Amino acid sequence: MIVKIKGKLLRKEKDRVHLGVGGLVYEILISEYTYEHLKLSVNNELQEFVIYEYMQADSNRIYPVFIGFLNELEKEFFEMFIKVSGIGPKAALRAFRRPLTEIARAIEEGDINYLKSLPSIGLQRAKNIVAFLQGKIGRFLLIKESTATAMPKTDKEELKSEAVEVLLQLQYKKREAKEMVDKALKSNIRIESLEELLNEIYRQKNIRAYG
Repeated sequence: MIVKIKGKLLRKEKDRVHLGVGGLVYEILISEYTYEHLKLSVNNELQEFVIYEYMQADSNRIYPVFIGFLNELEKEFFEMFIKVSGIGPKAALRAFRRPLTEIARAIEEGDINYLKSLPSIGLQRAKNIVAFLQGKIGRFLLIKESTATAMPKTDKEELKSEAVEVLLQLQYKKREAKEMVDKALKSNIRIESLEELLNEIYRQKNIRAYG
């Protein structure tokens, strides 16, 4: 069993990397969150992954699958996550597009809406996650993210600032604008553009008015 692997980063995609080690090339699956940390890495740069390994069975073959994490804590959280009924390794990996502490906080607070907005996690899976893990993940809530492992905030902070500026021009007060932006981003973590964010704010406003 492979526990850690270090080699040259030959190729990176949103869901996997190719790592060159001693003449061999390993394909390692990664989360979108991990990919964000590798965006600035260049080809042939040394990279180390903590590995979770499992066997995948197809119709006519069985082969090992490697999933890579940046540190041991991420792997431990992943291993707890896949113990939840109905969640396998690949579904868990797709769900890990946000920081570990953010997901852990949602679990502890029973934030079903946040959890079900994660890729591959619907309503029932979100409920199962809270039922199984709530009260068991205190150490993950205490993690202080370092500069090296924290999700890059520049794009998201710029997006928030742009949205607040638009709302100020529309005569909303600054505090109200910030609250609307934060609520929209929490409700839909997949927002990536100003237009999507403003549409979500409008949707939230209509829900309050007519809901």
